Amino acid sequence: MGTACILNARRCKRTHCRYTGPYYLAMTAPVVALGLGIVSAGIYAWVALGVLIVAGSKLIWWATERAWGEFS
Repeated sequence: MGTACILNARRCKRTHCRYTGPYYLAMTAPVVALGLGIVSAGIYAWVALGVLIVAGSKLIWWATERAWGEFS
């Protein structure tokens, strides 16, 4: 999804795509750490990580398009 956002940012110039793409790519690190068992945690860690990813992307979408407009 991060790659798709980055490619979409180049194509359509949506403001939030320039920021959500790298955010999604950065969020792969904690997902991989949990998935490989590098960090041991239960189901609540997965739920919290999911909420963090969704809430963070919504916050980025809202803040960037409010500050700089839908297309920039």
